[in-house]
Amino acid sequence: MGAEVFLASDGVALHLLQAEFPHLPVFELPSYGIRYASSNMVWNIGKQLPRILWAMRSEHRETIRLVHKHGIQGIISDNRYGCYHTQANSILLTHQLHLRVPGLSGLVNRLLHLAFANFNAIWVPDIAEAPGLSGDLSHGGAISHKDVRYIGILTRMQAYEHDPEYDVAVVLSGPEPQRTILEQRLLEQAMFMPHKFIFVQGKTQAKAHHYISDNVEIVSFLTSRDLNDVLMASKVLISRSGYSSIMDLAGLGKKAVLIPTPGQTEQEYLADFFARQNLFVAQRQDALDLDAGIRQLSRTSGLRQGTFPADAFVSALQVWLECV
Repeated sequence: MGAEVFLASDGVALHLLQAEFPHLPVFELPSYGIRYASSNMVWNIGKQLPRILWAMRSEHRETIRLVHKHGIQGIISDNRYGCYHTQANSILLTHQLHLRVPGLSGLVNRLLHLAFANFNAIWVPDIAEAPGLSGDLSHGGAISHKDVRYIGILTRMQAYEHDPEYDVAVVLSGPEPQRTILEQRLLEQAMFMPHKFIFVQGKTQAKAHHYISDNVEIVSFLTSRDLNDVLMASKVLISRSGYSSIMDLAGLGKKAVLIPTPGQTEQEYLADFFARQNLFVAQRQDALDLDAGIRQLSRTSGLRQGTFPADAFVSALQVWLECV
């Protein structure tokens, strides 16, 4: 569309963006550094709240600097609440219009909706018809913001015919230490099963590829095209139940076992939401039974949506670019 694009992020996401778009300038933002050491969401966030607020304030200062230095006219912020500027048309991209925090949902959502006011518009990556893919997270009631637009399902994955190469693909993601804990528990079981596995670790700092047993292949990370190929070459998938993963599963039309990150109530809600509809199998990390989960997949259908038209998203981009 003729726009000059800058990227800004931190940590694993920053490394992935650099690998995916090596020709684009990339800037580093302050890290939130959120860790989910406990299964208690209130404790996890409450303990780290000062650091989260500091990161939001710091990323807002960095956003102001970048806007002034590079003449940026528009910002699309993926769930980063400090990335906005009064002189740049600022969009917040989020499916979480209603957060789920046991005992504190009312207070937290009032603060969340106040943060929405800093943005010119809210773009929700889901269909407008309830319950969509995100259920109550984006269809749980009206919010006060004047411009909320549902832009459809966004996924980099596509379904196509591919000869099976793996029985199970495990896609690891999310914050430490839970990412490593899940990897270790899955490996302990996978090595003694009669299935062929590939583990995509989600470690973007360095490219590594090796086998730890005859049936378990390990790769540190894959760019979008290679990941798409591996997932289509796998009979079933195992992943976290983050919303980006759900949208990718919808695009792929694959069956999957979903394992929410302990302490992330959004992921726990989504895993249960789809399990109740017999679309996916949901298991908790502390009660993991890989063999049982794979066998239970025969009773599920998966999200057989195939590819999604990008009309709503493209239309939103065109209107936004005209405004900036």
